[in-house]
Amino acid sequence: MAVIQRPLILDVEDKPTLFTGLFLSLQHVFAMFGATILVPVLLNMPVSVALLASGVGTIIYQIATKAKVPVYLGSSFAYIAAMQIAIEQMGGDISAAQTGVIMAGLLYIVIAGIVKFAGTAWVDTILPPIVIGPMIMVIGLGLASNAVQSAGFVMDSDWRTILVAVSTFLITAFINTSAKGFMKIIPFLMGIVGGYILSILLGIVDFSVVAEARWFALPELYLPFETNTFNNYSFYFGPESWAILPIVLVTVAEHIGDHTVLGKICDREFLKEPGLKRTLIGDGAATAVSAFFGGPANTTYGENTGVIGMTRIASVSVIRNAAFIAITLSFMGKFTALISTIPAAVLGGMSILLYGVIASNGLKVMIEDKVDFNQSRNLVIASSMLVIGLGGAVFDIAGFMTLSGTALSAIIGIILNQLLPKQETEEA
Repeated sequence: MAVIQRPLILDVEDKPTLFTGLFLSLQHVFAMFGATILVPVLLNMPVSVALLASGVGTIIYQIATKAKVPVYLGSSFAYIAAMQIAIEQMGGDISAAQTGVIMAGLLYIVIAGIVKFAGTAWVDTILPPIVIGPMIMVIGLGLASNAVQSAGFVMDSDWRTILVAVSTFLITAFINTSAKGFMKIIPFLMGIVGGYILSILLGIVDFSVVAEARWFALPELYLPFETNTFNNYSFYFGPESWAILPIVLVTVAEHIGDHTVLGKICDREFLKEPGLKRTLIGDGAATAVSAFFGGPANTTYGENTGVIGMTRIASVSVIRNAAFIAITLSFMGKFTALISTIPAAVLGGMSILLYGVIASNGLKVMIEDKVDFNQSRNLVIASSMLVIGLGGAVFDIAGFMTLSGTALSAIIGIILNQLLPKQETEEA
């Protein structure tokens, strides 16, 4: 997709004045807020930890990249399905999910080392669009049933649940397609706000938890050891954890794409300076630290790129201050308690659009690369990945690892892409 090049108002190294900088930083916070809180709410994780991890992760990224890239890190949607499955398989225990995400973050760092010595050509060889596209589609469509249930589209559902879900969906959809300027960057946030207000009017929001919460409270951290102050979980290196690792193949490709687009906006080559090695280390370290604290995986945010493209403000100083604002919000007890009162119906309506958009982005990857489905090999690869990823296929490796869903689909796609012979374009 072509990126219209316009001169930046503030370049990467520029620092705005105090009040201007605060306003610009708040824009980034609002842009990432809806998506960042949506992931922990869907996974039944503390919102306070997600906000803390988002801010801390962004600072870690800035340190790793020598403050040369205006990137904000937020909660990743790509890991939702794998984490949900891991939590369910462990009977509600988050140990497998958190350990898996920590290992995923460390794998980023391993890949950064490989990139240093072998370059990046191997990434395109292993993960061409015909593999990446169906992988992304499986991630989105694999969550479809959860969205439908939360939205109340089941037998004997409360009409209020359906009304709230549909309203949330329509608000988000109309803002995403019709809004102008900054509003177009925050459709998820506005959808949540609109659905939440309607939920209050219909009397399906319980504010008791807000009344009981303190104004100032420590984030509800989960740590992998016993503690008297915070919750705890244990490191778990079973198959449920290992099954999360193949998701890294998708997120690394997204990482490269995000930095490429951002480089075009800023007229810089961030994959060369500070280099892909450093950006991967920053992203991976931030993800590992987030999971260690009990938060979701982190990712470079498309919303962040959208804000920079719109405002032409690429100042790393603005991004860093946005991170400090997010950290501050994580300590505001009544604020995070208020977020926890968002009804499932709001999340359901939001998720119908969100998961569909994720799946559609997989289709978009293949369309933009002009993947030719007249070629039998492409048809075989895509169809096999979709059926295996969505059909509930499970493959047990000698009791050591159980692969299913996105993980199994990704491995099948990579293997088929290497085994099946290349073909000339065939007639339909």
